[in-house]
Amino acid sequence: MAFFQILFLLTILATTSHGSSESTIPHQIHLLRPQSGSSGHHVPGASCLSWRLGVEMNNIIGWKTVPEKCEGYVGHYMLGHQYRKDSKAVIEEAFRYVESLKLDGDGKDVWVFDIDETTLSNLPYYAHHGFGMEVFNATMFNKWVLTGKAPALPESLSFYKKLVSLGIKIVFITGRAEDQRIVTTNNLKKAGYRHFMKLILKAPLYTGKTAVMYKSNERAKLESKGYRVIGNMGDQWSDILGTNTGNRTFKLPDPMYYIS
Repeated sequence: MAFFQILFLLTILATTSHGSSESTIPHQIHLLRPQSGSSGHHVPGASCLSWRLGVEMNNIIGWKTVPEKCEGYVGHYMLGHQYRKDSKAVIEEAFRYVESLKLDGDGKDVWVFDIDETTLSNLPYYAHHGFGMEVFNATMFNKWVLTGKAPALPESLSFYKKLVSLGIKIVFITGRAEDQRIVTTNNLKKAGYRHFMKLILKAPLYTGKTAVMYKSNERAKLESKGYRVIGNMGDQWSDILGTNTGNRTFKLPDPMYYIS
């Protein structure tokens, strides 16, 4: 863990020295990467790579933390080149799909995005908390959220800009709570997501309900108002399963945590 703690501190120093202007925020995720660009060579056993594959395929479900022996592997994956390459592969397929569409241009075409690890990255937080090996601490994570400093995932931001240029309406459906609306709105805009139709946060009525139920219900509400969900993107399977999922779904990589 010492390597990643040092890397995290260096990142904070690097971003602080450049100020907190809007233009620097989308690039913070780049500064988090080690210069070696490790992409899976530091594997503490082939089983960690297989574990990550099982997670991404939704074959390994209901897990609470990253296996202790896989902390280094997951850390190198997230900070190295492969995470970015995997994200790019997903986004490129989404680009091809959108470019194949014949849009009506009536303002009813909607793309649904998740937020955490989909449009905004919490790597500055997880780099300091074991890359998912530590048991999730909602108080500490929410403290990070309230800083409003989560950087954009570069590939997702690029895709978002493409959607906006085509006149597709953007809707964010997030598991963040309603009392985080202002900081989340400001963080999204500061990171580059300046134009969106709606930001849906998890209301108290969904307490104790699964993310699948919550997000399915909110997508159904959109469609009941005449909107067409032409695409849906998230880092969790619970973002893209359930009902009213949209014409196509896209799963971004995330081996750091699991949400049902």
